Amino acid sequence: MHDIKWIRDNPDAFDTGLTRRGLAPLSARLLARDETRRTSQTELNTLQARRNEVSKSIGKVKKEGGDAQPLMDEVASIKTRMAEIEGENAAADADLREVLSTLPNTPDDDVPDGPDEDHNLELRRWGEPRTFDFDPREHFDIGAPLGMDFETAARQSGTRFVILKGQVARLERALAQFMLDLHTSEHGYTEINTPALVRDEALFGTAQLPKFAEDLFKVDGGFWLIPTAEVTLTNMVGGQILDEATLPLRFTAFTQCFRSEAGAAGKDTRGMIRMHQFEKVELVSIVHPDQSRAELDRKTACAEEVLKRLNLPFRTVALCTGDLGFAAHRTHDIEVWLPGAGRYREISSCSNTGAFQARRMDARFRPTEGKGTAHVHTLNGSGLAVGRTLVAVLENYQRADGSVTVPDALKPYMGGLEVLRPDV
Repeated sequence: MHDIKWIRDNPDAFDTGLTRRGLAPLSARLLARDETRRTSQTELNTLQARRNEVSKSIGKVKKEGGDAQPLMDEVASIKTRMAEIEGENAAADADLREVLSTLPNTPDDDVPDGPDEDHNLELRRWGEPRTFDFDPREHFDIGAPLGMDFETAARQSGTRFVILKGQVARLERALAQFMLDLHTSEHGYTEINTPALVRDEALFGTAQLPKFAEDLFKVDGGFWLIPTAEVTLTNMVGGQILDEATLPLRFTAFTQCFRSEAGAAGKDTRGMIRMHQFEKVELVSIVHPDQSRAELDRKTACAEEVLKRLNLPFRTVALCTGDLGFAAHRTHDIEVWLPGAGRYREISSCSNTGAFQARRMDARFRPTEGKGTAHVHTLNGSGLAVGRTLVAVLENYQRADGSVTVPDALKPYMGGLEVLRPDV
């Protein structure tokens, strides 16, 4: 969420940020509402001071035997007006907060401009795509004989679900374990086991609500299924005032994730690329504002390292303004090469949200020097999407006979299994 005080001091910069997002300037409208609210607050303060003054006079007049009724009537009138103003202020605050909560984060200055993903800026590539002496197949054709079962899942749950059996299920588990071990032992993240159900406030804090309610699954009891552990990990500092010395905080979690894919009708209807239920290893950082840009580069490198250890070719791109997520200030997408599909596909999205989420959930820190508090900066990223990594391993390590070689980095997790074979 945006800071109305910052908008008051930087209206042109705020409008420029919205314009780059393809939105109309709004500072004048927001500041007009803010001015009305501030004016009424000034009147409220004046009335409060007058009420205190008159209240003191009442006792003095009574003590001297005078008629205090006019003063008492004035106090009653002041109280009535104060109640009116307090109601008006509460409504104005709620109105302003509602508008601010629906506005996306403004992009960083060096985010490339552009209307869609075709204008994203490639930052680097790693690895050479493998040359096959046969026509490489897509993951759903490779996976079916290995234990990837969409038909049984569809009978139970409908489309965009999968059941993994046997060796391919073990490979997915190995991927998650490998990622967690790498991030906790080498990258300094603390492993967290979080709930999969949250209340409205948690999703508001990370900006999935109110805008993206249709992309979520709501269940009885006022709960929502998490679309990513970003929600639960980031909200761990919601409503907290941290000591600066504790920063940065880095959390990782392996969770089930749930998305309705409401806006993806007709897209990726085959296979595991776009599922209603999927697994992901999430990376979240809580940092000092001065460190958030460097932390984004660090987080991106942590996610890239997973692909390097698995020897999976990838490219990293900076998202343009038209492709930037709602809460993001700057985002790096990592796209893995899928030979069966013949294209790069997103496997991780690492974002710096600045103070945008922290302001929504009131997450602050107390500086070591100086007074007061300030909002932390929050970052999130996939380290990686486990299902999509499974897809990438199947396609990049496939063999002509339908078997799949287990990457060296995963062999310690596979109980001696080095090749996935259709006849097993």
